[in-house]
Amino acid sequence: MRELIRRIRAASRRRTAGWGDGDDDATARTDGGETRELPRTAVGPRIRSLRDSEFVRSLPFWLLPGLYMGLFVYGAIGWNVVISLTDWSGFGTPSYANLDLSTYSRMLSDPNFWTATRNTVVLLLVFTGLSLVVGLVLAILIDRGVRFENTFRTIYLLPMSLSFVVTAIFWAWMYNFEIGLVNELLRAAGLNFLTQQWISDPRFKLLAVIFALMWQFSGYCMVVYLAGLRAIPTDLYEAAKVDGASTARMYWRVILPQLRASTTSAAVVLMVFALKAFDFLFVLFGTNPGPSADILAMMMFRQAFTVTNWAYGAAIATILFVLALGVISPYLYLQYKRGEL
Repeated sequence: MRELIRRIRAASRRRTAGWGDGDDDATARTDGGETRELPRTAVGPRIRSLRDSEFVRSLPFWLLPGLYMGLFVYGAIGWNVVISLTDWSGFGTPSYANLDLSTYSRMLSDPNFWTATRNTVVLLLVFTGLSLVVGLVLAILIDRGVRFENTFRTIYLLPMSLSFVVTAIFWAWMYNFEIGLVNELLRAAGLNFLTQQWISDPRFKLLAVIFALMWQFSGYCMVVYLAGLRAIPTDLYEAAKVDGASTARMYWRVILPQLRASTTSAAVVLMVFALKAFDFLFVLFGTNPGPSADILAMMMFRQAFTVTNWAYGAAIATILFVLALGVISPYLYLQYKRGEL
């Protein structure tokens, strides 16, 4: 009897300690024999590492937003590309039976498309270049210890907080021929011969748009460049002065090469905003700004919602998407090469 009690206690201790693997899984029977228990199923190391990984633990936080993003953003982009391959005119249901590139062929043979493309590229390059130059000059002036630095920095950055709609209404009044501030200042300076119909004359439409957008975003460039200037070690300034470099040569040879990252990031943001300048032109000119100021975004809206030629509008939207990828992809590649992505 004592031997039976001893065996039962020993088996209980083995089960409690987890000794249930292999041949040690023997437990005592009341008749003095032994019986075998089924071995416990062990979780494999790969499954355990996957379960404990950051990817699996973060799923509840990004899976649902990722699905929404995939459906309503990338899914919509893909559907837009498919619509551009149809002949859908906006009435009825589009037919996906015969998908071809006829819409793109018609678009490439349309002179209005090439005019809008030229204006888009001019707006993209000139607006970005001028904004970078003005922002760099402002950043250098503020960095050299000007008084009321915080006040000037706030004043220069304030226009970027305005939307395109507010900016367009403001500059529509500024460019007014009779009561606009631009012509009033020219008249006050005795330069009446320089007053113009800035948003009515085809010669100045695109120039007026570029100047207004530069006013809005040069403050952003100033802040980006100012942060880059403040991050440059003072040893570089002192070494250039010891070598006898002038101020202009020091900035050209030493300082500006250190601002490449700032220039790249600011240029990408500016070019993206230039591609999204539809709001500004729509408020300023309506749906038809004329050939001198027409851009691809305006042409896309006009073809899709005014003429109800949805396939043509979708094709132009696809070209805009490709342009946006062309702007962002080099930046993302540089970020990846630097290990910052």
